[in-house]
Amino acid sequence: MPDEAEETADPAAGSTGRNSTLVAAGILLSRVSGVARESAVAAFLGNGLAVDAFTAALRIPNTLQNLLGEGVLSASFIPVYSRLLAEGRREEAGRLAGAVAGLLALLTGVLAVAGVVFAGPITRVIAFGYSGERLELTVRLVRILTPGIGLLVLSAWCLGVLNSHRRFFLAYVAPVLWNVAQIAVLVTLGLTAYRGGGEAARSSLAVGLAWGTVAGGLLQFGVQVPSVLRLVPGLRLRAETRSAPVRRVLGAFGPVVGARGVVQLSAYFDIFLASFLVIGAPAALRYSQVLYLLPISLFGMSIAAAELPELSSAGPADRRALARRLDGGLARIAFFVLPTAVAYVVVGDLVVAALFQRGAFGPAATMQVWIVLAGYAVGLPASGASRLYQSALYGTGDARTPSRVAVVRVAVAAAVGVLLMLQLDRVGVTAGGLAQLGDLPALRPLPQAVRTAGADPPRLGALGLTLASGAAAWVELVLLRRAVTRRIGLTGLGGGFFGRIAVATAAAGGAALLLRPLTGGLPPLLAAPSVLTASGAVYLAAGSALRLPEALAVRRRLLGR
Repeated sequence: MPDEAEETADPAAGSTGRNSTLVAAGILLSRVSGVARESAVAAFLGNGLAVDAFTAALRIPNTLQNLLGEGVLSASFIPVYSRLLAEGRREEAGRLAGAVAGLLALLTGVLAVAGVVFAGPITRVIAFGYSGERLELTVRLVRILTPGIGLLVLSAWCLGVLNSHRRFFLAYVAPVLWNVAQIAVLVTLGLTAYRGGGEAARSSLAVGLAWGTVAGGLLQFGVQVPSVLRLVPGLRLRAETRSAPVRRVLGAFGPVVGARGVVQLSAYFDIFLASFLVIGAPAALRYSQVLYLLPISLFGMSIAAAELPELSSAGPADRRALARRLDGGLARIAFFVLPTAVAYVVVGDLVVAALFQRGAFGPAATMQVWIVLAGYAVGLPASGASRLYQSALYGTGDARTPSRVAVVRVAVAAAVGVLLMLQLDRVGVTAGGLAQLGDLPALRPLPQAVRTAGADPPRLGALGLTLASGAAAWVELVLLRRAVTRRIGLTGLGGGFFGRIAVATAAAGGAALLLRPLTGGLPPLLAAPSVLTASGAVYLAAGSALRLPEALAVRRRLLGR
């Protein structure tokens, strides 16, 4: 819960640096619990059919959350609501919050019912390449998961209210409960009813995990409601659209939903394509995506979320001030995200092994996930910076440009992804390295019998999708930066510090390469922290020598302690 000082503070007060720290702290706890959840999934469900089915099933109803949740509300609801608060129109802001909540509840209820009733046809379209037991399990899981995602949409509405009042920590730490509920189900059932079972037992455990996911959504929403009611006394849910603030929210809502819809089509296209890869490919995407999203959430999203209310309150009038604010945020994002991307490429196998390699998840799966993660790392710096550029455009009233840019990103990712995945699904990870396991070049998927026989050795078709995602992320960054430059003015790559950050990153990457052979006899849980800690110290020292503001700030905090 927020501390007493935060509860009594002026909503407009407080530095953005402190706000982004609160967001990052909440996201850190949430993401750490998410990594713990995925570690439990890997241990109990492995990298096979059950995880493939659960991944696709969660992605399908997740449309409700992604289309109507945090990203859309950040672009449509928070700017209008924050402006009303800044102008002292608190009663009108409360009516707006109630109207948006009522509309979301009505819409998600209708869509959830449709998702349950039409789970079969929807699954057959999205996961077209699934068949047999994998398809049947996915349909069953979709029916369980869909209503729970509606709770997460309302949780995102709570986040919008709390963020607008500068109450950042609770909203971003609430997902810990969602993760804890899933971990509790996995550990309890995995060590009792389904202990030591085969694929049938893992499928049954996946069903239990789906129910735990729904329970977690209820907890995540419920823990935020008391704080929201204190901030918006007399809140009433009503699905009305006549007031001017509601019309402004809906006016921005349409274009942003369009952008999110395009992105969701991309995500579904990934699932659609992955369904034509060998068993285990969707699972490899799932595990690598957890690590890919970690730095984006901690640094890109936290800084963008903290900046959005400030940008929305200030408006586009003071272009120089907005440009300086963006440069500061871009520098912070680059300082943390760029070395993370290099670490994923250089020592990603140590990271994956430390987090996931236990139980049903073996060394071959570790190698597969590491290589797929390296593909994501290509676009990691661009994805982090793009979050802040999107917030800049939303804060200055431009919700359409991110929509158009999203279309371009999806088109690039789709075109490149189709081409690469067909080739790389014929490349396997063996004890001696990479091996060609089919004719190249390829213009069609592997035969159904090969795909459903299991990934032995693991194949790299999923790498084609992540490399395409990385390339598309850089295209998106270029287009967003160009749009922001037209509205606000020129902003520097990495806030003007990109060159120095790259030099410090190269020093840390070289140190990691030199250190990793020395950890050959250590277990993964010791090897990964040892290399990361040592290379992190090199990065901090190099950054301090190069007078990087973030490095100097971190060093001061460490010395102060």
